[in-house]
Amino acid sequence: MILFLMRHADAGTPRGNPILDGKRSLIKEGKQQCMLMARLLSAVKAPVDVIVSSPLKRAMQTAQLMGNELGYDEEVEVSQALGLNASYTDFQRLVEKYADREGILAVGHNPNLFQFLGRMVSGNGGSSIRMRKGAIARVDLERHPAQLQWLIDPRAARAIYASVTKSSRPKTSRK
Repeated sequence: MILFLMRHADAGTPRGNPILDGKRSLIKEGKQQCMLMARLLSAVKAPVDVIVSSPLKRAMQTAQLMGNELGYDEEVEVSQALGLNASYTDFQRLVEKYADREGILAVGHNPNLFQFLGRMVSGNGGSSIRMRKGAIARVDLERHPAQLQWLIDPRAARAIYASVTKSSRPKTSRK
């Protein structure tokens, strides 16, 4: 199975009140990040059989935009195992639930995803791997510990996209 872990896209400035913070929506930049990262997953022909999201609004919006752009026809599933207070055990149960699938896109938050990803690939609880907003990590779960195949954030994806869309032919004038 392949797990695509995605940190929710940019939702602006965090709010001090946890109730208001949970209702924060993606900003324009966050929506653009989703479109870019969905194009990236399409370009690498990522097998996404199921999309699971944290229940918070910004993660749900990220998951739904990704699903729309990927042509995902199913409903985005919501799981507390990707929420702010989720434990690694909750996360493991979520992954086990979809063990029969080829690919899962899981959308969550900092610091949980950092810790989950670090623990999966290192095999211990003290490691974490930083992910920027909108970043996606591809993890191969067939090995133990799991193997991180790649981790890319919207900045890097934008730079790659810009470099491949430029013409590689030198400009010459024909007079």
